[in-house]
Amino acid sequence: MQHFFYVFTLLSTIYHQGKFYHSRFISIMKKIKVAIVGVGNCTSSLVQGIEYYKNKSEKDAIGLMHWDLGGYLPGDIEVVAAFDIDKRKVGKDVSEAIFELPNCTVVFCKDVPKTGVRVNMGKILDGFSDHMKNYEDKHTFVISDEQEASGEDVINVLKESGAEILINYLPVGSEKATKFYADCTLKSGMAFINNMPVFIASNPEWAEKFKDKGLPIIGDDIKAQIGATITHRVLADLFNKRGAKIERTYQLNTGGNTDFLNMLNSDRLASKKVSKTEAVQSVLAERLDADNIHIGPSDYIPWQKDNKICFIRIEGKLFGDVPMNLELRLSVEDSPNSGGVSIDAIRFCKLALERGQGGILYGPSAFLMKHPPKQFTDDEAYRLAEEFITGENNISLKILPELVPGINENK
Repeated sequence: MQHFFYVFTLLSTIYHQGKFYHSRFISIMKKIKVAIVGVGNCTSSLVQGIEYYKNKSEKDAIGLMHWDLGGYLPGDIEVVAAFDIDKRKVGKDVSEAIFELPNCTVVFCKDVPKTGVRVNMGKILDGFSDHMKNYEDKHTFVISDEQEASGEDVINVLKESGAEILINYLPVGSEKATKFYADCTLKSGMAFINNMPVFIASNPEWAEKFKDKGLPIIGDDIKAQIGATITHRVLADLFNKRGAKIERTYQLNTGGNTDFLNMLNSDRLASKKVSKTEAVQSVLAERLDADNIHIGPSDYIPWQKDNKICFIRIEGKLFGDVPMNLELRLSVEDSPNSGGVSIDAIRFCKLALERGQGGILYGPSAFLMKHPPKQFTDDEAYRLAEEFITGENNISLKILPELVPGINENK
């Protein structure tokens, strides 16, 4: 029977006039099996969203960039393995763990059915910052007494679960832990989605490892649907297109979830600041001196919980060198804001797996991530992502700079 489904899937993918058309029957008969590292607020929103959209139709499915992506709907995603280090989550069904403290995101789908998937104890490494011990348990991580998983333990869980894709939701600054799970992904023969600002997809050494294994990778550092970074980029691009000169800009962010608490330790912020700053610098007509651009998390305010408040200011000059400035305040629930983006990333990876396409997925990474291996304007990134869905876009690293004008490379 398993061989029948495999053959059926291959026959259902039709190549016609340079475009891939996937039969809707694939979605009905085959799930996208994912494993998740870090059962925090973002995972909570993702798992809630998978269930929430099962009961929706395309007409009333608000909040998705794509309802049908390559023949797969949001409800076709299935979580088959999960790892965390908090004692309130380890050992529990994923459907229960996503609502445990210190998670504090909005609950928009409370009736998530049992998954039958137990949260496994993960590997701590640098996934926990010592300063978080100084806060009440309801705000911080409480380390489980279970024995930490070894690399072999993680690989065994991943293989036994049948997972095809591993999603990284570790805390900012978890460089050693992220590399540990990236290595486990490679050894397990899975695709990797790096939603955090540790540079894996945008690190040539790691990217080459995934290419050599023929495994897709999307990264790094997920953009929100309508968040601080994408809004800042759009405004910067607007100035450029309208002939205005940007001279200074900042983006200040506050929040009350564990992500903001974790980032009170400035030693963990280096890659996050690089990621967010480069995302804006890459769309400016002229790069700003470091003294004239400031982008990053600013403070932890517990009562904000998962609500993120962003303040953006842009100073510049218009016609006749006349000065102007723009100020914007954005308030969003942080974790649901990235849920739909993750759902697209998962489906992009699935299409790449079906096509036997390994290595960096450039178009999807540029469209979905703050610090992709190659930066594009948002219009170009959108076009490349759409072409990837139809199978038109299968571009390589060597031809990328010549193919797309205005591209900026991440250094």
